[in-house]
Amino acid sequence: MENYWDKNMECATHAEMKALQSFRLSQTVRHVYENVAPYRKKMEEMGVTPEDIKSVEDLKKLPFTLKQDLRDNYPYGLLLFLWKKL
Repeated sequence: MENYWDKNMECATHAEMKALQSFRLSQTVRHVYENVAPYRKKMEEMGVTPEDIKSVEDLKKLPFTLKQDLRDNYPYGLLLFLWKKL
């Protein structure tokens, strides 16, 4: 059986966890902005760029995703990055 205990993550301080979450959020936003056209469009409409998202406090700057957004773009509009890489 594998060991799922990761002492570094389980015992991280609040500041360390927040820094990791902020880093991962900024990377995710950059990836989505560069690879998923519907999300990029929503961000551009709000005047938000990946550079604006530096920490978890910046989540409030991001646009909401509504059911209609998913209906309008599922599945191919949300998978554009796959087509570009193939």
